[in-house]
Amino acid sequence: MTSLRHRTLWLVLALLILGTLTISIYNFHDSGHEITEIYDAQLAQSARLLQGVVQMPLPDEQRRQLYEAFNNALSQAGRHKIGHPYEGKMAFQVWDLQGKSLVRSASAPLFEQPPSSPGFAEVSIAGMGWHGFLLPDEQHGLRIWVGERDDVRQDLVNRIVRHTLIPNLIGIVVLALLVWLAIGWGLKPLQNMAQVIRARHAESLEPLLLTPLPRELEPMQAALNRLLSQIGHLLQRERRFIGDAAHEMRTPLAILRIHVQNALEAQNDESREQALQFLLGGVDRLTRVVNQLLTMARVEPETARKDWQVVDIESVVRETLADLTPLLLDRGLELSLDVAAGGYQTTSDAQAIGIALQNLVTNAANFSPAGGEVTVQLKEAGNTQFLLSVRDRGPGIDEAKIERLFERFYSRDNPNGAGLGLSIVEMIAKRLGGAIELQNHPDGGLLATLSIPRNG
Repeated sequence: MTSLRHRTLWLVLALLILGTLTISIYNFHDSGHEITEIYDAQLAQSARLLQGVVQMPLPDEQRRQLYEAFNNALSQAGRHKIGHPYEGKMAFQVWDLQGKSLVRSASAPLFEQPPSSPGFAEVSIAGMGWHGFLLPDEQHGLRIWVGERDDVRQDLVNRIVRHTLIPNLIGIVVLALLVWLAIGWGLKPLQNMAQVIRARHAESLEPLLLTPLPRELEPMQAALNRLLSQIGHLLQRERRFIGDAAHEMRTPLAILRIHVQNALEAQNDESREQALQFLLGGVDRLTRVVNQLLTMARVEPETARKDWQVVDIESVVRETLADLTPLLLDRGLELSLDVAAGGYQTTSDAQAIGIALQNLVTNAANFSPAGGEVTVQLKEAGNTQFLLSVRDRGPGIDEAKIERLFERFYSRDNPNGAGLGLSIVEMIAKRLGGAIELQNHPDGGLLATLSIPRNG
């Protein structure tokens, strides 16, 4: 791909050359036509003047002397310093009705017989083309012919074309240079922007602040700044994810190492079995941490709605609970669902809603006693939102610590928790444009309510 400067220059030059050629061709044809008209008018005018001279009432002797004077004077055409080179290429001749030549210029062609058709006509004599005008004078018995060589006209046309094209060609070269400089001046802000970008450090994500900046480059600078901001957010998320993973997995890995050492140093089968059980529990906990971290990485991107579709929240809830039922039964818990009458369709992210509900139910299961119940309720809240709530039958929580439940890795002294579930739910709530609220239920247990906006 060539540069913008080259592309613009060649486009402008192509248009200039095409326009110049079109104008030149038109001028060529128009000049030929106009020259023909002018010369024809001059021929007719010369024939009329000559007619006036030869019609003068003179005696035969004086008329003969007049004709001889004409012949002598015209024989000098084109030879004298005072005159024009084209004089010898223009001619006239006069005949009587019997075809006798009365007077002729020295440059006149030798006709085998006088032309008979009046007006303008093309003739070729001795390989030379002539354009002539015949003026018959029946009253005085004369035929007056005035003509000029075709090469005279063609030479004049060629001169006009050359005088037109040569300045145009020179002008195109000069204009090409001027256009080159003008395009370079016009693209200078773009070149400056490119130089600033090339000079930036590879790790620099600071926004571009180029001033003054043409209006045409402002969208480009804004787009680059948005891209730099997005890259900055992505790098920040990546660093945060790595930091979270390193922070949370460091202690479990150290504990796993201790359990492995205990298993290797066990003195009997009972101690070894106990160490392996502790090791198995640590691996399960670490697995949950990794899964939660991956879930956070999947739901954390910006709240773009381009992939949102019409969702039936009730269907999403029932499908998610169907997947969680075996887990709760294995823990000896009862799961119930209460859906109020109404329509639960909205434009949202079905996967995000399912992940949020899964984390809320899992969190409730972790704090429910054996034989307890986890209740899920879905209802409408006016015409603006839906409420999806999950209640456990656990001990609840101190009001002063409720806000801390949304902190990363705060597991409320639960050895089975990773401390990321509610943080994920809060993140999803913000993505959906809703909110998550925690409160102690009057009848015991913790009640978590996720509000989902009614969109569309």
